[in-house]
Amino acid sequence: MGSLGETVPRPKKFNTELTDYSVVHGDKSGPYAENLEVDALIVGAGFAGIFMLKTLRDRGLKTVIFEAGNDTGGTWRWNCYPGAGVDSEVPEYEFSWPEVYSTWNWPSNYPDYKDLRNYFDHVDKVIGVKKDCAFNTVVIEAQFETNEGKWSIKTADGRTTKAKYLVLGTGFAAKRYIPPWPGMDKFKGIVHHSSFWPEEEITVKNKRCAIIGTGASGVQITQAWGPEASELKVFQRTPNLAVPMRKRNLTVEEQERTKPYYPELFRYREANFAGFMYDWYERNTFDDTAQEREAFYEKVWKEGGFRYWVALYKDNLFNPEANKESYKFWAKKTRSRIGDPKLRELLAPWEMPHYFGIKRPCLERNYYEQFNRESVHLVDIKNNTIKEFTETGITLEDGTHHELDIVAVATGFDVVTGVMTQLGLKSIDGAELEKEWTPGAKTYLGTTVSGYPNMFHIYGPHGPTLLSNGPTSVAVQGRWIADTIGKIEANGVKYVNPKIEAADKWKKHILELNDRTLFPTTRSTYMGGSIPGKVYEPVCYSGGIPAYAREIRKALDNWEEGFDIIKA
Repeated sequence: MGSLGETVPRPKKFNTELTDYSVVHGDKSGPYAENLEVDALIVGAGFAGIFMLKTLRDRGLKTVIFEAGNDTGGTWRWNCYPGAGVDSEVPEYEFSWPEVYSTWNWPSNYPDYKDLRNYFDHVDKVIGVKKDCAFNTVVIEAQFETNEGKWSIKTADGRTTKAKYLVLGTGFAAKRYIPPWPGMDKFKGIVHHSSFWPEEEITVKNKRCAIIGTGASGVQITQAWGPEASELKVFQRTPNLAVPMRKRNLTVEEQERTKPYYPELFRYREANFAGFMYDWYERNTFDDTAQEREAFYEKVWKEGGFRYWVALYKDNLFNPEANKESYKFWAKKTRSRIGDPKLRELLAPWEMPHYFGIKRPCLERNYYEQFNRESVHLVDIKNNTIKEFTETGITLEDGTHHELDIVAVATGFDVVTGVMTQLGLKSIDGAELEKEWTPGAKTYLGTTVSGYPNMFHIYGPHGPTLLSNGPTSVAVQGRWIADTIGKIEANGVKYVNPKIEAADKWKKHILELNDRTLFPTTRSTYMGGSIPGKVYEPVCYSGGIPAYAREIRKALDNWEEGFDIIKA
């Protein structure tokens, strides 16, 4: 299989849109058929899409996946930038199917993108995914026809497909955000967005490099390039309050030893707030003395991963004073790793830039140590932003010019909602979802949208999404979607359409849950991200996975309360 970049003519300097990957296919059979009719069409071949494919196929529905990329793996086919890897541990971060896990072992507890691609290839070998996938297939328009009771879906290569059910397994990060800096096309060096990174290796030895952005991808590229580049400049607007990953190699023996317990572990991950194998400490921060707190923080810090986020005191995301204690400990630990006092203030200031953990933390291995290298520099652009690219580099607002050979644009995504608004979805009244959601997203249960019958989404707006481990959320929402479709089929129903008032009520619930927390205090991915002009609002369900699962199940038991149910 060729790289993503090889299949497409590239007149542009670098890829910026999913449609850059659309290909007109010579083969018109199977999922590539011209006028395909199926029971269910899934968009996206990552964890969500593959979970739904197997689950719906097992229930006897003719199901296919349309995937914009050239292979399975979702995020892990796109994210091949230097240092790309996952921030959830295994076995939390995998499918719970015995036939898949019994014949698979990981090299480490935090797989990189290559490990994850190998894993998805293994999943395909075991359950047969690719035979039902159309690759380089980009959905550009879709509308439900109430008379027929079917979705009509158009793709960029000119095909039309009909399906009774449309399932968006598009996740939260499929719409890239590239700020409109002037002159990017003039720059004579190499420039790529982290999530449209080319497959071929870009050598940074003896090169002057820059990374714009300090989110997860910025942190990972810094760790990869720091030791290699002759000069590396990291452009930072806000410090990343990253926590230690504690990555280690795993032996086959230790994995095989624990596999008998996997069914129990997969059940257990759904019993915890964020879908991991650990949960909040049951005490409040000030129930303990300062000494006891210190000892507790130290213990959680040593264990690593997201424990120093969602396994802290249970009031950490609610009580501002409690939160400051967790930040103080984080700052003390992190500052001790940074040599230069000025850099300490920029990377881990004593004064909190925002409450701890209300932006999703990143996991790091040696991120802060990179700045102790003479060749690695931090460029603070908080009050001195990027003005333009030139032929030779980047100029800031104050006129400072940075000469560069290679630039990684790590500015992230139009998170959570942007994924669904880029598909050209139209309601039964002809409204465009993209316009309908301009004043704010509206869903029912974080899985359905009023006016879009028989359409479901996973790991998107108003679900636990960014506050959870992906595969856990996918399993909880995916089973619910499959059971809803099963109920539609069993009851001779043509389609279900969420009621407007049910969606309004769910939105109010999302706001109320969020307002109990510290999330509204800063602009973050939880509050719609940092895209200029985008509405400031919560996009995730913040009550935790166990509560979410109970709520959506109750709604399915009483489905006539939330849905208009149209019989065949």
